[in-house]
Amino acid sequence: MKTHISTILLLFFASISSFSQQNATNAQEIQKGLLQKAQLEKSSIVKNVPFENIGPSVMSGRVVDVDVNPQNTAEFYVGYASGGLWYTKNNGTTFEPILDNAETINVGDIAVDWKEGTIWVGTGENNSSRSSYAGIGILKSDDKGQSWKNVGLIDSHHIGRIIINPNNSDEVVIGVTGHLYSTNDERGIYKTNDGGNTWNKTLFVNNETGIIDVAYAPGNFNIMYAAAWDKDRKAWNFEGNGTGSGIYKSTDAGNTWNKISLDGSGFPTGNGVGRIGLAVFDENTVYAVHDSQFRRDKGKETNKSTGLTKDDFKTMSVDTFLNLEDKKLNRYLKTNGFQEKYRAENVKQMVRSGSVKPIDLAKYLENANAALFDTPVIGAEVYRSDDGGKSWGKTHTEYLDDIFYSYGYYFAQIQVNPVNKDHIYISGVPILKSKDGGATFKSISAENVHADHHALWINPKNPNHLINGNDGGVNISYDDGENWIKANQPSVGQFYAINVDHEKPYNVYGGLQDNGVWVGSVRAKENVAWHQSGHYPWKSIMGGDGMQVQIDNRNSDIVYTGFQFGNYFRLDRSTDEQIYIQPKHELGESPYRFNWQTPILLSPHNQDILYFGGNKLMRSMNQGDEWTAISGDLTNGGKKGNVAYGTLTSISESIFQFGLIYTGSDDGLVYVTKNSGGNWTKISNSLPKDLWVSRVIASSHKKERVYVTFNGYRWDDFSAYVYMSDDYGQTWKNIGKELPISSINVIKEDPKNEDVLYVGSDNGAYVSLDRGKTWQAFSKGIPNVAVHDIVIQPEANDLLLGTHGRSIYKTNIEPLQKLSSKVLTSSLYLFPMSSIKASPRWGSSWSKWLEAYEPSTIVKYYTNSAASVTIKINTPNGKTLREFYSDSDKGLNYAEYDLTISEKGRKALLKEFPDEEVSKKKNGKYYLPVGKYEVVINKGGQVEKVPFEVK
Repeated sequence: MKTHISTILLLFFASISSFSQQNATNAQEIQKGLLQKAQLEKSSIVKNVPFENIGPSVMSGRVVDVDVNPQNTAEFYVGYASGGLWYTKNNGTTFEPILDNAETINVGDIAVDWKEGTIWVGTGENNSSRSSYAGIGILKSDDKGQSWKNVGLIDSHHIGRIIINPNNSDEVVIGVTGHLYSTNDERGIYKTNDGGNTWNKTLFVNNETGIIDVAYAPGNFNIMYAAAWDKDRKAWNFEGNGTGSGIYKSTDAGNTWNKISLDGSGFPTGNGVGRIGLAVFDENTVYAVHDSQFRRDKGKETNKSTGLTKDDFKTMSVDTFLNLEDKKLNRYLKTNGFQEKYRAENVKQMVRSGSVKPIDLAKYLENANAALFDTPVIGAEVYRSDDGGKSWGKTHTEYLDDIFYSYGYYFAQIQVNPVNKDHIYISGVPILKSKDGGATFKSISAENVHADHHALWINPKNPNHLINGNDGGVNISYDDGENWIKANQPSVGQFYAINVDHEKPYNVYGGLQDNGVWVGSVRAKENVAWHQSGHYPWKSIMGGDGMQVQIDNRNSDIVYTGFQFGNYFRLDRSTDEQIYIQPKHELGESPYRFNWQTPILLSPHNQDILYFGGNKLMRSMNQGDEWTAISGDLTNGGKKGNVAYGTLTSISESIFQFGLIYTGSDDGLVYVTKNSGGNWTKISNSLPKDLWVSRVIASSHKKERVYVTFNGYRWDDFSAYVYMSDDYGQTWKNIGKELPISSINVIKEDPKNEDVLYVGSDNGAYVSLDRGKTWQAFSKGIPNVAVHDIVIQPEANDLLLGTHGRSIYKTNIEPLQKLSSKVLTSSLYLFPMSSIKASPRWGSSWSKWLEAYEPSTIVKYYTNSAASVTIKINTPNGKTLREFYSDSDKGLNYAEYDLTISEKGRKALLKEFPDEEVSKKKNGKYYLPVGKYEVVINKGGQVEKVPFEVK
């Protein structure tokens, strides 16, 4: 039998392509990408474009660890999952970021040697959530965070715990959790004896099991315990337990290990063992909190429903169904959210006709979105050993309900009072304390304490003093959790999506991880003045995990938004009315599947028309009151698992034609319809397979043009996938080849310059000035943070970045929009100046004890080479009022001018305008009076001028 050689090659390259899209990016590629980004930042012609963080901050973001100076408890560090490392020396009144000059700000755990001032950061979050970003190994600072050195374990991705020998700062033991979505060998326990110069792997279970926690006996670093965690996350399923999970012990400071959670030890063993957290009181007393995924004993379940349940319909015959009491059937239909048209009488008629079967009343409620929260597992358990881990006993007799719910993989932290072995704390959705060794528990959550707890520090000198880290930031207590102070000064919000309206000034909207949906004016100031007024400038308009926002451009009070899994509402903010608008499938149909981040879109052609993405595309012609599916399933059909999958993730409608719509799915499919869903064409056959379509965008400059980005994060594939088509997706061009390795979340066209594109990645933002041929890195004012969304406010020419870890950044992009080929080839180009409004506040204050208000404006210019330029502020007749110098980089430059004039300039001005009043202000400076002026810039003899006016 002969096989044509071209067929063999075709099959070979097809297999290579498929393989590469479903395998983790290796450590060498990650290092190469980090180096590439660093070089790109140095050479970028937009590196001086300044970004301002506009908040919000009050809701904060997920904390993973706190580390407190035992000699001065007002001084501590806080590690945020995707928001970096922050330092306070005034008990949380203010913080400063100290990881922003590192190559990542994703944090799994921190450890501080307070005697030496050495900080260790394990990068890559220690939780296993949907947006738990990978890291780049272990970062170390010997100068309190001014500089950082990567000391290895780059392929670890996620770090569970770091412990330092208190008697030898060079001896460090690290629990490496490993990859989140793929197998790898760089996981287990690693130890260094030389401060991170070399590492020795001392415990390895298998390539799916990592170490999530490590703890040692106070006073004896030789005795330590490690919690192994066997898990497997996929985009469609999460198994947070396995036979690899268990507890290990070392008696030689982590050099060797023995498993101690054995059959007969009293601690659970087998496939149902989930995440474990550890707390060690002394050499004998050890606590473990366990997320047990073993099933509950049905005999212990006492809550019996007297009404109908979905299980009743799974085996019910037609005759039995038709004989049900209408009242009883209607109660089931109403309480389970069936559409109004489905009531006893007409449902029975559907069953009589054969169009519906009784089992459909069960299937109607069963979908992938609910499966994750419908798992009758044991959940949280607390165990204690009083013989150094030889034997274990459960501390409580009843189930610890409502602590982990069904997502214990997100928690499992336990702490013990350093001076009382019977006083413990466990963290989950609430935070609980026990005074009797875990026999009974009491919640110490409060109104100003966010749910979902991940860190707790107990003051060894005053155990009533607690510092808690949760999904809403930092809380501090001095009475053992009875009352709490909130310390949320850092802007570390984790946005999924943002949007803007067209008010003047415009408002910014956004949905955050576990912190709902908020709205605030773009001019809202991030300061503490609201403590006095009682009015925080941002307002919460929705709870849950905040998702996408659409605003009616005719009336910005009408807002569409919601929370996870497609639970969306139409809000009228003028009346506080909320209408639930999630589309419902028909009885007898398979339930719709909704993504965690379900996409919605108001039609640019008619703001009454709303699109809603499940596994089908739904359309409402009346603001979400009624829905019609305008497509079949636009995915591969989903997969068996406990996470919704086979769902739409992105929708875009062309501004050129109503009904020219694109969709993207979480399993790699892109479709287009040109007739409002009359027929659909798959246009992704030549694109990477099985990856999350993070964005599909119909061009606003050319009808046939479309952009698409893919995100391989859920395969631990961090390649940059960005594509463009000029023929409705029939053929594609790869425009992401020049981007550094980092998964892409969003692409955005500039509305005024079709050559300018913006992308947001899991590690920063970029701009292309030539439609994707080359890319420039943004870096001024913005760290290496995940950028989830990009929005442009067209009237203000503002670019806003919605980050998943550092809230929202803003910059004005008018200079970028004007970077034509002519400007880019110029030796020097000076951009137009905006008018400036004069104010009597300039140089003054209402009290001599307060700092004077000092205004400023920005002189923006482009130069094609690095140089020092001279900038003059002149009268229209050429009299110089102020002269200063600016060192310029190749590219865009921003020189700040404080609107002052010199003594010499004042004399020149008065000579030209003798009637002008120019008096010295309280700060001893002269300022430009109302009038017309010129900015004159000189680079090596080349001169550019632009007028401006003080009004």
